[in-house]
Formats: sequence, structure tokens, C-alpha cells
Amino acid sequence: MATTKVHGIILSESNMGDYDKMLTMLTPNFGKISCSAKGARKPKSSLLAGTQIFCFGEYLMYKGTSTYHINSCETIEMFYKIRTDLDKLKYAIHINKIILDLTEENENCYNILQLLLNTLYIISETDKNLDLTLGIFKLRLACILGFKPRILQCTSCNEKEKLNYFSIKDNGFKCEACGRQDKSAISITESTKNAIKYVVTAPAKKLFSFELKEDALKEFKLITKIYFNQKMEKEYKLEELF
Repeated sequence: MATTKVHGIILSESNMGDYDKMLTMLTPNFGKISCSAKGARKPKSSLLAGTQIFCFGEYLMYKGTSTYHINSCETIEMFYKIRTDLDKLKYAIHINKIILDLTEENENCYNILQLLLNTLYIISETDKNLDLTLGIFKLRLACILGFKPRILQCTSCNEKEKLNYFSIKDNGFKCEACGRQDKSAISITESTKNAIKYVVTAPAKKLFSFELKEDALKEFKLITKIYFNQKMEKEYKLEELF
């Protein structure tokens, strides 16, 4: 059988049989795929490290009737620090669940995979506020999925000044006059407005390179949470692990 070399990250793992694993992996070109890893749970298996959740690696596999089968793997990044911090782990699992829910097989997921890897790196390797990190992830993911908010002018009257409201219903900024008439519009500070504009337009590698003070962070967290849930038509809750 023809083998394929694939880069991907493990989104979920479950035990199968005595020593095998069934995995869900996100890849740039094949989207979300199911993979079996024979013998991966054996203590001396060469697949042991590379088949753990959050592992990003290069996998050599072939496609069977209904799933892919992993022959070998080379780990690139394990995001080890996520596993040793319960708060980091909680947010990373929440993000993984969102990705699992919103991706499909046979779709180009390059931008989503890039966002996921960058987000997990920030969670693992920095002390950046986890709520800010999650808000940035959700807003940027919404943009990738086709729900980019309008940030250059009022979504109702096209006014370009005094855009002091964010409309959940109308997908973007509103001026003072229009915002007061929109029950879904949330009043925002200049810092929050600038943060939203930055997340929508920033290069992928610089996406997380800003901070927010407490008041602006509360606004940003609220807007990104409500906006994401409304556009995905589902409420994503950050749940406790235990």
C-alpha cells in the first residue's frame, strides 16, 4: 500500500484493544482524520510519544478502508508544559474540543492548524493571560471560518468615527448613534476596539503580541465569547477538569 507523509497534531486519543490506539488528528491538507496506531501503548513502542494528545509531528501512514494507519512518526513539538499545569491543560482541552467540533475530513485546514499550534505554544511556553489567549483564538478562528467582523466603519450607517460599540447581530463596530439603537451592541473602550482590530488584521506570527488591562480584558472576553458562540450557533463553555 502507498504510504503518505503527513504533518499533524493529535486532537484526541482513545484505547483500542490491548495495546492499540485510535486517534483524531488535524492535518493541513486532509483536514481532521481518524488514525489507528497499532501497539502504540506498549512501553517500548516507537509510537508511544507521538500518539499523545497535543503532540505535533510528522507521520508516515497509509489509508485503509475507513481510517488511516500510522506506520511511524517523528515528534516535532509535545507542548509538555501544558500537561504539568491544570489551568493550562483546561484551556488547551477546551480549544481542542472546539477544533474537533468545527473541522471536517478532506478540507484545507492550514490556517486553522497554524492558529491552533500558535495558540498552544502561547499557552505552553508563556504566562500570557489565558482568558486573553482564548479570546484571541476564538475571534481569529471566527475570521478564518468566514465570520470576520466589520471594523472600518459603522455596520449600519458607514460612519468611520466614534465607533464605540460592537454589534453581535450586525457583525462589527457601530457608531454612538447606531449602537444605542442596537440591543445586541456592547459599549467598548478604545483599547478593546484596537484589540479587536488587531486580531482581525494581524499576521499569524504576531497575533498574540499585545496585552490588555483588566477593564478592557473583561470587555474583550465578553465580546469574543458571545460573538463566537452566536456565529457557531452553539455555546462553548470552559469546563472544569475535575
